[in-house]
Formats: sequence, C-alpha cells, structure tokens
Amino acid sequence: MTKIRIVSSAAVVIVSAISSVVAAQASEAINFLLTQHGFEVAGQSSRYHYEEPGLMKLTGGRVGVTGAYTFLTGGQWYSKVDGRYSYGALRYEGSGTMESVPDTIIEVRFVEGRDFLPSRGISLSPYGGIGYRYLYNDLRGYSSTGAVGYRRYSNYLYIPVGLSSRIGDSRQFVVNPTFEYDFFLRGKQLTKLSDTGLGYSDATNTQDSGYGYRLSLMFEVDRFAFGPWMNYWKIEDSDIVFIGKNSYGLEPKNWTREVGVEFKYKF
Repeated sequence: MTKIRIVSSAAVVIVSAISSVVAAQASEAINFLLTQHGFEVAGQSSRYHYEEPGLMKLTGGRVGVTGAYTFLTGGQWYSKVDGRYSYGALRYEGSGTMESVPDTIIEVRFVEGRDFLPSRGISLSPYGGIGYRYLYNDLRGYSSTGAVGYRRYSNYLYIPVGLSSRIGDSRQFVVNPTFEYDFFLRGKQLTKLSDTGLGYSDATNTQDSGYGYRLSLMFEVDRFAFGPWMNYWKIEDSDIVFIGKNSYGLEPKNWTREVGVEFKYKF
C-alpha cells in the first residue's frame, strides 16, 4: 500500500512538472506574439518617385536608417517613438534635366496601441498617433535647358492610424504584416525662389488636403527582421501667395511613392 502511495505521489509530481513546462511553453508561444519592450535599429534601401503631374518629377535610389523605442504601459497597451533619416541623389525631369539632386527626408512619430490575441498563433495590434515629416530638396543650379533651380523645404503633420499583426507558432519565425492610413493635417512648403536671382521673393504655401498610406511585410527570425515596404502620399494644390513682379505661386498637387526593403535588429 505504501509503495502504491509513493508511486502515485511521484506520478502527481511528474504530471505537475510536465504541466508547468507545457503551460510555460504555451505562455511563451503567446507572449512572443505581443509587442515587446526595447530598442530597434534598421537600415533601408528604396526607390523613390515624386511627381507633379504635367510639370516635373524626381526619381532615384535612397538609403536610410530608422530607430525606435517601444515601452509597455500595462494591460497589453504599448507606446512607440520612432524616427527615420533617408537620403537620395535624384534625377530631375521637368524644365530640362538635372542629375544628383540632394534630397533628404526626416520623420519623427509617436503612436499608442494595444495587442489582442483573437486565436492561437496570431495577434492584432491597432494603433494611432501623430507624425511629422520633413523634406529638403536642393535644385540650385541649372538644368540641361538652362532653367535655374532653387531649394524646397516641405513639412507634413499627420495622424497615422494602422493595424499590425504577428503570425507564427514559434519564436524562431514570425510574419508581421502592417497597414497604415495617414490622415494629412497640414503641410507647409517653403520655396526659396530668391535662389534664382530673378527678383522673386520666397514663397510659403499652406497645404490642407491630402492623404497617405503605408504597407510592410516583415519576416522576423529571433531578433532580426527583414522585408519589403511602401510609403505613398498624395497632396492637393496649396493656397496661392504673392511672389513679386505681379506674380503668384502655389505648390501644385503631387504624389510620392517610395518602395524599399528594410533589415532590422531588435535589442
């Protein structure tokens, strides 16, 4: 009888231990699908296309870096601050052509989101926040037809609203698709027409109509991630301002498409 009790007790201990391990593994399988606390850095390469239909376009390759810090705020809520720097030497086509036009983009964003676990092996993370995009473009000099260029400074303020998902059943490999819509709030364009030496004053135009969206599909392997992405903007005509010499200027409607690939490390 004593032996039976000992064997029974041992069986209970073993079953309990196995249950604890299984529970821990199940918990881990769920937890790695949730947003994680920490830093991440990434390198980017992309193809860029900016166009003012019927007027001009800028195209070419870009390289960039991104960084982000995510902190957890409880109850599966999280906050994230991220930034981006991108540079391209672009080709101008419009009033003639020009090569190696310097073009810089800087972005800073803050978003707040929450993780949901609708079923095993998948999480859904809706988020929203505020974003700022700055662009500097230097067209000073002369095009192939002798047209004189100038510097342009672009500022966008927008509200990003998106949905990110993490799909997988192992920490070793996770698929992370994201879709985001960007509500355009306001744009300010400074055009340094004084660079032309033609007697025009600099123009500051306001834009209040447009939208953007972003798509990405990242593949995560432990702390590394890689995959394609696309950013798109479509902005309508700005207001019209006086630029001197009985002339008026506006920032014409335009669209921007950037398609690239990113390699990321999390720590």
